[in-house]
Amino acid sequence: MYKLFEDRTRQFWILHTLGWLGFAIVNYLGSLVQETRDAYLIVVMLDSYIGWLITIPLRYAYQRVWHWTPWRMILTVLLLAFLVAAIWTAVRNFNYWEIYRHGARPDDWLKYIRDTPVAFYVILSWSGLYFGIKYYQTLQQEKQKSLTATNKAHEAQLKMLRYQLNPHFLFNTLNAISTLVLINETDTANKMVTRLSDFLRYSLYKDPINKVALEQEVYAARLYLEIEKVRFSERLSVAFDLESGTEKALVPSLILQPLIENAIKYAVASQINGGEIAITAKKFGHDLLLEVADNGPGMTITNGLPKSSDSGVGLVNTKERLSALYDNNFALVLTHNQPHGLKVNIRIPLELEKTEQEHA
Repeated sequence: MYKLFEDRTRQFWILHTLGWLGFAIVNYLGSLVQETRDAYLIVVMLDSYIGWLITIPLRYAYQRVWHWTPWRMILTVLLLAFLVAAIWTAVRNFNYWEIYRHGARPDDWLKYIRDTPVAFYVILSWSGLYFGIKYYQTLQQEKQKSLTATNKAHEAQLKMLRYQLNPHFLFNTLNAISTLVLINETDTANKMVTRLSDFLRYSLYKDPINKVALEQEVYAARLYLEIEKVRFSERLSVAFDLESGTEKALVPSLILQPLIENAIKYAVASQINGGEIAITAKKFGHDLLLEVADNGPGMTITNGLPKSSDSGVGLVNTKERLSALYDNNFALVLTHNQPHGLKVNIRIPLELEKTEQEHA
């Protein structure tokens, strides 16, 4: 049905035909009180067909006046509607006298157009419906254009925010690989190159508009952490705690990466003995709770973000991505970890990935 009415020209012909068919039915049923002869049905059908035919040129005339000034357009529409009503009235009366009255013509020719006000009302109603539907179509078209533009802007924004990969990460990783090659740790260097390749492939080929299962996000996080673990060795400790059933929960791709990156920079790299990062996922009613916590020195939190503008870039980007994807149905909260450190909590709606069996 939607495809049937998608084409505006086709939509006009369907509605135009149905409207005049409805006029014929209503007019005939209303005449049964006074007119009983079958010949009157022919007159009604002819009247409706002439009305259907004579209003077609109005469509093309109205298309030309659509962009005129309001008063000029209104006066033109009234004039055209009255002219068409007069012609239609004359033809209708001619059909009535020639077919129903068997050629018994009236004495005064003015009787052929005496019902013009009634016909004018019908034609004016047709004109009102035409402009009303055309205005609605135009409004919907503009609304669709606005939604498309907004979606494209959100898509571009999401991609921009998602692809802001920290260049220091690439520099440090490549520098570590170079060092491993120089000290003949070729196996470790090869593993690091493979993990970096897998991580970059994941980050580039996962559409930021589409959500991924949490298990895929954890896989990317492990790749990232394994690369960093080569750099920090025993100084970096990682713990994952995923509640059963959260593996198939849908999350924005690489939503954890900037949080883990911040934790490594400010909780692990800044301490001689390194630090620990704990990644947790839980279900809470109809929501999914994600948490990235560290045992670093912590930070001063202002308005829900670290006081340091540099450390807050990844968190600001994450919050903007969540806002673009979930509108206001999300939360990103920073709290102090105990006994020390920082916790980043994310709450998003719980959406589960559909299995192939469910699709079938």
